[in-house]
Amino acid sequence: MLAVTEAAADAISALTAQDGISEQGGLRFTLVTPEVSDTPLAVALAPEPVDGDEVVTASAGAQVFLEPGAAELLSDKVLDVAQDADGQLNFAVLEQGD
Repeated sequence: MLAVTEAAADAISALTAQDGISEQGGLRFTLVTPEVSDTPLAVALAPEPVDGDEVVTASAGAQVFLEPGAAELLSDKVLDVAQDADGQLNFAVLEQGD
C-alpha cells in the first residue's frame, strides 16, 4: 500500500483547506493513457473518493484516493513532498526504503 510521509500529509491538508475542500477530500491519483501524457499518473484535489478508489489515510487525517490502476502502480511506493527554490510544493513518488 502507498505510504505517505508526514510532510506530504501536511501538504495535502494545507492544499485541501486552501481550496475549501471538506475534511472528506484529499489528493486523487489516476492513470492516464500514454497518448495524453508522458507520465502515467495524473493528480488533482478531489472533494471525495470515487467508487472503487482505494483510500489511504495519512497522519493528521490527510487522505489520498487511488483509482484501481494507480493503486496497483503505487502499491510499493512512498508519497513525499519538497519545496523547490521558488517555494512551490512538488510531490514525489519514491521507492519504499529510499
